[in-house]
Amino acid sequence: MTHPLSDRINSLPTSQTLAMAAKARELRAEGKDIIGLSLGEPDFNTPDFIKDAAIEAINQDYNSYTPVDGYLELKEAICVKFKRDNDLDYKPNQVVVSTGAKQSIANVAQVLLNPNDEVLLPAPYWVSYSAIATLCEATFVEIPSSIDTDFKITPAQLEAAITPKTKMIFFNSPNNPSGTIYSEAEYRALAAVLEKHPQIFILSDEIYEHVNYNAKPFSFAAIESMYHRTITVNGLAKAFAMTGWRIGYIGAPEWIAKACTKMQGQITSGTNCIAQRAAITAVLAPVSKIQFMVDEFKTRRDIVIGLLREIDGFKVNVPEGAFYVFPDISDFFGKTIKDVKIENANDFSLFLLEHANVATVTGDAFGAPNCIRISYAASELQIREAIKRIAAALS
Repeated sequence: MTHPLSDRINSLPTSQTLAMAAKARELRAEGKDIIGLSLGEPDFNTPDFIKDAAIEAINQDYNSYTPVDGYLELKEAICVKFKRDNDLDYKPNQVVVSTGAKQSIANVAQVLLNPNDEVLLPAPYWVSYSAIATLCEATFVEIPSSIDTDFKITPAQLEAAITPKTKMIFFNSPNNPSGTIYSEAEYRALAAVLEKHPQIFILSDEIYEHVNYNAKPFSFAAIESMYHRTITVNGLAKAFAMTGWRIGYIGAPEWIAKACTKMQGQITSGTNCIAQRAAITAVLAPVSKIQFMVDEFKTRRDIVIGLLREIDGFKVNVPEGAFYVFPDISDFFGKTIKDVKIENANDFSLFLLEHANVATVTGDAFGAPNCIRISYAASELQIREAIKRIAAALS
């Protein structure tokens, strides 16, 4: 039987990260010992000082609908954070709080994109960027990179990708899935290209901002010529281990913020009241209060890189942020392992799930078909066991 679903939903791909996580859960339910290295979710608990703020909000009887764009106190706190961490001057009327950074990104795309507009996606890119563009009936255009360039695009590549239909470009630094961080000089070189194309808006996704190891990320909107064309997206899920709290936000030109508020008002209205009150405490806290998590991620990163480099066929660089490694595994393409022909990264990722009981995500989902994403947001014990299993399955 054919179900009368809309063309919109039929054209939308399933999130590969969520699909792999669901597959891993199914196998666990069958009794298999699956180690999940597919989801980008910190394995830490939310810090106590944030939980205490939420409990206080409950005791103070915060339980009513919230303003669509967020509590004023939270927006003021976000403005303080933007100035402190990013040297960005935003006013509360330029800030919109949403149910996670994903909704923030979707709001921006919905209010700026028309059918057939083009969105540039430097690859690799987060899986939902292309789907969000598709929902807006826009066309996404990948700008490829490789592990040899640390997954960074060049100004020449950017210039070549721009057409009269180009409306937006999505930047993500530190990057999911590669962990790449663009330096200030690299961003300024890309901005020099965009200065020649004033019709293009920039969405700068900085959700992994505080998870960095060697270089402090630079905000694209801090480039003076780009400020009035850039929407800065951030949230609390990754650095504060608050994935389920669902708090994301933007800093943007006021007219874009107003449009996002209008859009959100017809979709979800305001974000959870308790989570917002706790978020005030989180964004105002010194970064040092979450440094223990970042230090642990760095230790895990070094372990993963060291172990993967011992496996023939894995090509690994050193990511500077986030909590992923993104090895090139194209050396395995065309080979048969345990009677399984590996044609692409999807085959390889499924092979690891079935023969090593380790869940990863194919690079195809991120616009990088030669790679797989491995999340090290897991315990050191799990990481060591997972890489041991992978090595054994491939030996």
